[in-house]
Amino acid sequence: MLRILLVEDDDAIRAALTRALTQQGVTVAAVARGGDALGRLTEFAPDAVILDLGLPDLDGADVLAMIRSLGDVPILVATARDDEREIVRLLDAGADDYIVKPYSAVQVLARVRAVLRRGKADVPVESPTVTLADLVIDPQGREARLAGEPLVLTRKEFDLLLYLAQRPGQVVSKNDLLADVWNLPWGGGDRTVDVHVSWLRRKLGESAAEPRFLHSVRGVGIKMVDPS
Repeated sequence: MLRILLVEDDDAIRAALTRALTQQGVTVAAVARGGDALGRLTEFAPDAVILDLGLPDLDGADVLAMIRSLGDVPILVATARDDEREIVRLLDAGADDYIVKPYSAVQVLARVRAVLRRGKADVPVESPTVTLADLVIDPQGREARLAGEPLVLTRKEFDLLLYLAQRPGQVVSKNDLLADVWNLPWGGGDRTVDVHVSWLRRKLGESAAEPRFLHSVRGVGIKMVDPS
């Protein structure tokens, strides 16, 4: 049975959503405060978290970061504004998807199931280690090493690196990266890709002017190559 941790401070919304999800066969743990959510996380072991950002005790973005630091449980952020910059910021901070208020239990459940399907598809059970010259990426352990030294990567940096490394020599467009790595099925947001590629280059010890692994193809996208 699907287990969802619902973090929502509005009593009416929390009660209605809990009732509707329960009727759909979901086991729900509902709390109104960020501190309570962190306390229930380990105890309840949810399959997914629905997180409202407007909490009375803690900033929702801080709760997102704290939950993400504790593990990879899928997090769907509930936001009142359909603002692309804010949504990209939250996805970069560790959210797996978002829901714009008002929303229904049916929509919540569909998005949770979609995120869980994506999670299973992201890293297949037998996903092999990827090696390009002295760069070694372990999808199962979510670790990367360059010349034997561990790379300290954020969640999205690792996802981006792995996605490109699994497609050596293939030019990938920014729209494809936004859709497949950030789960953003719309155009725009190119700056998000550019920034993350820049951060990756710095950690890989290269630059746009002197690329080693990450090569930009002007007007098309980016590709990862084996420098050996």
